[in-house]
Amino acid sequence: MADYRPISCALHERLEFSVLRGIFLQIEYVAPGGRVTERGLPLDVATRHGAEWLKFRKDDGRIEEIRLDRLIAVSEPQP
Repeated sequence: MADYRPISCALHERLEFSVLRGIFLQIEYVAPGGRVTERGLPLDVATRHGAEWLKFRKDDGRIEEIRLDRLIAVSEPQP
């Protein structure tokens, strides 16, 4: 994927750690319809077709997968 821009190693490690530890995240990203903010449980960080992807389960149970260079912000949600 020629237009993919890698994310920082620190953010990549944070996502992988969240997958391993089962840490819910507040994920803000750019989707085809605009900016989206979701709370979700990261399930996997994977590389394929020249890009890196995050798969996560939304609060409603649906699975979403986004390209990592579409991320705007990632944080742990406040209780």
